[in-house]
Amino acid sequence: MKKHKEYFRLTLVVSALPICMLALFACAPVRVKTYPAGTSPVKKYPAETHSVKTYDETVSQWKSYEDLVRWMEKHFSFDMERYKKFEGTLPIPRSPEETLQLKSGIYIDAAEFSKKTLNQINPSYKAQIVVIIVRPNVFNHYVCSFKKDGKLFIMDYGTPYREVTGFHGPYHSIEEYKRFYEKYYPEKRHVEGIGYLP
Repeated sequence: MKKHKEYFRLTLVVSALPICMLALFACAPVRVKTYPAGTSPVKKYPAETHSVKTYDETVSQWKSYEDLVRWMEKHFSFDMERYKKFEGTLPIPRSPEETLQLKSGIYIDAAEFSKKTLNQINPSYKAQIVVIIVRPNVFNHYVCSFKKDGKLFIMDYGTPYREVTGFHGPYHSIEEYKRFYEKYYPEKRHVEGIGYLP
């Protein structure tokens, strides 16, 4: 019986030994290695950079009016907030650089952007801004015209009306385009006049 109690005591001590050792290590002080400021061993990765091309860099890669049309169709959107703010007036157009960056605008922004871009791509396009005078109510609309192979083409991406938005032509004259605009303009107002801005 005495041997049996001694064996039991020994088994109890041996069983408790691992638990005591764990408790001992758990109470040991934690050592944290610190580094002087600016010398952290953590690997630093360079910040992700998005290479944003400038207006000149972008346009220098475009070879014809078709590149501009593709960009306008894919990226440019009509800025309804700006339109409502300046409705019935002629604000100072955004610079082509700003229009490219924002990818949006209204009648005069789209016309100015198209004019400068077309003339930079190919000066023989002789791009110009065309003003369309619409009545009743004093309302003028602005588009960009250019010439290719003796024909006239119009770019109009600065309108909220899908019926007249886009690339139009060829025409023989702006009068011919005027008839198109009057026919498809959804509010059926009268186009009182059309002409080139100086």
